[in-house]
Amino acid sequence: MTKITTANPSRLVVTIGLCFMVALMEGLDLQAAGIAAVGMAQAFALDKMQMGWIFSAGILGLLPGALVGGMLADRHGRKRILLGSVLLFGLFSLSTAVAWSFPTLLLARLLTGVGLGAALPNLIALTSEAAGSRFRGRAVSLMYCGVPIGAALAAALGFSGLAAAWQTIFWIGGVVPLLLIPLLMRWLPESQAFQRAEASVPLRTLFAPGHAAATLLLWLGYFFTLLVVYMLINWLPMLLVGQGFRASQAAGVMFSLQIGAACGTLLLGALMDKLTPLRMSLLIYSGILASLLALGSASSLNGMLLAGFVAGLFATGGQSVLYA
Repeated sequence: MTKITTANPSRLVVTIGLCFMVALMEGLDLQAAGIAAVGMAQAFALDKMQMGWIFSAGILGLLPGALVGGMLADRHGRKRILLGSVLLFGLFSLSTAVAWSFPTLLLARLLTGVGLGAALPNLIALTSEAAGSRFRGRAVSLMYCGVPIGAALAAALGFSGLAAAWQTIFWIGGVVPLLLIPLLMRWLPESQAFQRAEASVPLRTLFAPGHAAATLLLWLGYFFTLLVVYMLINWLPMLLVGQGFRASQAAGVMFSLQIGAACGTLLLGALMDKLTPLRMSLLIYSGILASLLALGSASSLNGMLLAGFVAGLFATGGQSVLYA
């Protein structure tokens, strides 16, 4: 079977545009819990351990969501599974806003995470396959910019005061994805590379001789970078408030972090084709380490804003390189 290597321009623009909008809402929802954390903790009288469970539930949902979403897409089509994923995280974002107890809040965040996790690999696959081999890296980086920009919008809602009630951000994160579903059904093309006969590569193939070490290193890099990203977007706002910053100032730091993430996604995506994997890894992880040290030592708001920008540039930007 001949694989697609060239991009249809109109198809590519439509695919990137629609996938970008979904990625935008994915980013907003990923950042939402961190921005709403202070209000949520007050509303439900939650301590730090319980808030940790709320944050962890969303992260734990991402992993099985990504795994199951990828496998189902190979059998039933990427578009169909993406639609189901958007429906899932939209509905359970709304459920977060109307949760009445700690257990219902926990369940809503877990299932929101499953939907978010299932959506992202299909967004990447649809964009990648529409772009073809020549434009793949740039197309995926451009689409993935929607995630940090959406997260920046969530932070902007936080420091502007428009989301003074903690539920507001979850209402937005639930209603808008549901409104996108008819647009996706009507306009999003199915992946041309999708064929029922082309099942996913068996897991054992990834651990065959000559592939096992690379697979493990890639998974470890993905896991630890993802861990840093989600610790930053979930815990940093509460930690900043605990250090004496106002909630609006903490949201401003998160806005700076996500603008850095958008810049990093584009910058590191462009460098990906010019640097060897080793040099790219050294650049990313050196930048992450330096920015985390800067966040830990900064005491002024301006210092936090700068450190947050650099942390987003290397952490989320580095994560996008792993996806691409």
